[in-house]
Amino acid sequence: MILHSLYDYYQRKAADPESRIAPEGFEWKEIPFIIVIDEDGNFIDLQDTRSGEGKIKVASSYLVHKTKGRTGAHSFQTANILWDHFGYVLAHPKEKDDKKTKEQLHDDAERQHETFVTLVTDLTNKFPKNKQFKAVFKFLNNPEQKQMVFEHDSWKDCLKIPGCNFSFRLAGEKEIVAENEDLKKNISAETSMDNEGEGYSSNGVCIITGEVGPIAILHTSTSIPGGKSGAKLVGFQRNSGYDSYYKEQGLNAPVSKKAEAAYTTALNVLLSRDSKNKFRLSDLTVVFWADKASEFENAFPFFLVAPSKDDPDRNSREVKALFDSIHTGRFNDEGDTTFFVLGLSPNAARISVRFWKTGKVKDFAYKIALHFTDLDIIHGKNDEREFFSLFNLLSNIAFEYKVDNVPPNLTGKMVECVMDGAPYPATLQQQCIRRIRAEQHVNRVRAAILKAFLNRKNRFYSNNEKPITMALDLENTNQGYLCGRLFAVLEKIQEEAQPGINATIKDRYYGAASSTPVTVFGRLLGLSNHHLAKLNPGRKTNLEKMLQEVISEINSNGMPAHLSLDDQSRFAIGYYHQRQDLFTKKETNN
Repeated sequence: MILHSLYDYYQRKAADPESRIAPEGFEWKEIPFIIVIDEDGNFIDLQDTRSGEGKIKVASSYLVHKTKGRTGAHSFQTANILWDHFGYVLAHPKEKDDKKTKEQLHDDAERQHETFVTLVTDLTNKFPKNKQFKAVFKFLNNPEQKQMVFEHDSWKDCLKIPGCNFSFRLAGEKEIVAENEDLKKNISAETSMDNEGEGYSSNGVCIITGEVGPIAILHTSTSIPGGKSGAKLVGFQRNSGYDSYYKEQGLNAPVSKKAEAAYTTALNVLLSRDSKNKFRLSDLTVVFWADKASEFENAFPFFLVAPSKDDPDRNSREVKALFDSIHTGRFNDEGDTTFFVLGLSPNAARISVRFWKTGKVKDFAYKIALHFTDLDIIHGKNDEREFFSLFNLLSNIAFEYKVDNVPPNLTGKMVECVMDGAPYPATLQQQCIRRIRAEQHVNRVRAAILKAFLNRKNRFYSNNEKPITMALDLENTNQGYLCGRLFAVLEKIQEEAQPGINATIKDRYYGAASSTPVTVFGRLLGLSNHHLAKLNPGRKTNLEKMLQEVISEINSNGMPAHLSLDDQSRFAIGYYHQRQDLFTKKETNN
């Protein structure tokens, strides 16, 4: 299903002349440096194609012959056509490898370069009138000219890039040699240069198209953030228990060369640096697309990722537009469009599929809107954010507010729950409570998380409990909620009795009050009597009345001895609601 959907996405993009998707057999590849030579193969310049400021520079992309699979014992026998890394192009070894000595690294580079030279020689013989191929051939066979590359001022910058790619350009020309028209017009000729035993097998029935054709043995690698450069979505290691009925590697899942080229090209486009159809959270990369162009496809990432620094308000605008679309019926035109969401993570030499979601645009839109509705909670006038991205939620439950510190797999599960409209994972609640107790701080985001968690849980399991409201609920008699309210009132009394106090009861007693109320509230109520005595009679009466209203709802048997995790969540929400209500009333009175 995943491969078929990616194949269809390629066909959709290939039919769009403005998509710039690579034709079959080619790919867009970032090539940081171009070796400029003349027609006699003499070195002219080493051109840096990168742009940008500081440490982050982006190399120019070129339409080149597709990357060839290089694994196992035959990896040195395959070079990319007229572009590759410095080992193949210049016989320059890696700087270091923990598994190999310097001598071994030099030998590897020599073997790689030998393969590259052989390929260029074959091209020169095949296209004797092509001056670009001839020039590259002359350069590669002239050690003095290659040495001049190493002496160029930009060579040090090349070495800073692991596996830095190079190609060639003739002086005075615009296109690089790897984009030569002879290659583009003779795609079948270049493909035939692959080692048949490594690249494809005899004909078979493709599981994607159902057509008979050459089956791909090795699938094209994909560059995924945080993963190895040779990672593959589909791969079977030889002689490792994956051979079924003597079928090795790609024959276990027969995909034709044509379909393999299409789906891998589509996936690489979705994962490319400039792709607008992806976002990343922690180790999770999410790609998404629709079976036809839609507004929802363009807006989807803004529902979940952090706001852009260039346009910090766009997330809010897109969420508002989402609600408007549902209420006004604007999705009538594209609501039945099929939408796909694929979650990926790096996993050694392969790509791990974390989740795969398909459905109608209108269904995804409704579930995303429900997610934001569940998170809606009262806030002060100084908090201008209307909606929280998934990044906001995860960073607020992470140590030092860094998303990379969230528990493993939580990011993927959160995206899944939003897409499915399902209860949030229990880890979210546990982590949120843990951070609140560690910092003695219940902010708007954390209160919203706990509210949404409990409401979705109760809705899904039909517990028939009254939903937690957006603001203070005077009719909520849950003991955890009431204890949270009471704690907020007691803190307010202390603050007014001791203006400018550095640490309140929250800093010392929040953890115990939210888990074992009976152990601390007696002492806190006793302290409040001393604090109330310092207030003017009118304010004292108001706060005493407020205390009595909350205490009167608490169980007549006394404070709870222990609060469950759900009730600890209600404690935090009650505390937050009451604090916001106290602040709002103060504003009104003034």
